[in-house]
Amino acid sequence: MTLRTRFILFIIFIHALLFALALFILPQNKYVFFAVEILLVVTLVWSMHLYRAFLKPLNLIASGVETIRDKDFQSKFLPTGQPELDELVDVYNRMIDELRAERTRQREQHYFLERLIHATPTGILILDLDDKINLVNRSAEKLFRIATSNLVGRSANDLPGLLGSSVKGMAPGETRVINLSGLQIYRCRKSHFLDRGFHRHFLLIEELTQELLDTQKRAYTSLIRMMSHEVNNTVGAVNSILDTCLGYRSEPGEAEWKDLDNAFRTAIKRNEGMNTFMSRLASVVRIPAPVKERVDLHQVLKSVHVLMSAECRRRDIDWKWRLDSAPLVTEIDSHQMEQALINIVRNALEAIDENGTITIATASDAGRLSITDTGSGIEPSAREQLFTPFFSTKRDGQGVGLTLVREILLNHGCDFNLEPADGGGSSFWINFPG
Repeated sequence: MTLRTRFILFIIFIHALLFALALFILPQNKYVFFAVEILLVVTLVWSMHLYRAFLKPLNLIASGVETIRDKDFQSKFLPTGQPELDELVDVYNRMIDELRAERTRQREQHYFLERLIHATPTGILILDLDDKINLVNRSAEKLFRIATSNLVGRSANDLPGLLGSSVKGMAPGETRVINLSGLQIYRCRKSHFLDRGFHRHFLLIEELTQELLDTQKRAYTSLIRMMSHEVNNTVGAVNSILDTCLGYRSEPGEAEWKDLDNAFRTAIKRNEGMNTFMSRLASVVRIPAPVKERVDLHQVLKSVHVLMSAECRRRDIDWKWRLDSAPLVTEIDSHQMEQALINIVRNALEAIDENGTITIATASDAGRLSITDTGSGIEPSAREQLFTPFFSTKRDGQGVGLTLVREILLNHGCDFNLEPADGGGSSFWINFPG
């Protein structure tokens, strides 16, 4: 029984009871009876008025519920002139405005995400709650070389081809680099998102083949060009010396022996130089894992200063300290870090050449070190390739120094960069992990 029906029955019962009581008064005093009857009529009319007044909010709520059920967020109610009812109308209208705005935002976001998913070059497979494929973008369709209709509904562990078998059994949050016969390289990651309170998974498959091939080609080209330059210089110089030595076929005199001695020493020195060059190249790929211990970096910096002080005096370069008053204690391999810092300082010296300043600053709380020079600075064209293996801005540079520094700092988990310094020059900063 509805509230409306119960209210009507209650009014009828009350007035019927009063009318019956009034009948008992009629024999004693008919005037009182008529007065009671008039009062019953008035209360009945007033009850009907109250019924309509109480019914309006209920009708309003019912109409609003029906509107929301039909997902019609355009309809709004007009004020009625009754303060209590108008307050309800105002709340409803504001709720409808917010629902309409939220629905519009949801639609726009859904449309944007749908366009983004289909436009991205990364293959995307969205799974349902049973880990079956629910949505496939165009890039994934191309990667698996199969129509979307043949992928939707499949289990994530039942994807076709070598790529499909390689992503089989991936755990949420796992990332795999997949190499198919050395010709195609992919990076696949399985992650999740919340959908109505439930976790749903998706696969991101990115093809790295062309990017890695281009990177390898650039590295090989730089390495071969550099090695060819060094070997050709050495072989050309040694061949020239040997050709000169062939001119002394007859028994050489003392002067000739002296020339031969100088020639042989020059050839040996040149060969030793090429051997050193090859050893430095090999050292980049033979860096052992760091043996870390808690060390005060200030002590390592002072050791580097001792090693480089003679070179600084020869070039008339001033060495300035701006060390934090507190020790900068961090876990590092002190020998490897010393080697990296020597390379950084040597690059700063070569950037200055003569008459300049190197400033060493630390911030112990932040675990930060900066080495700033007043040299010629960094050319804009070289900034993107500073830490590329075997890249060098020097005419005869090997590009080994910064490559070695990069490998050591990455092995220590450091953040670092080489940037232009305020007022000219450059600054190499390192953030050590806490």
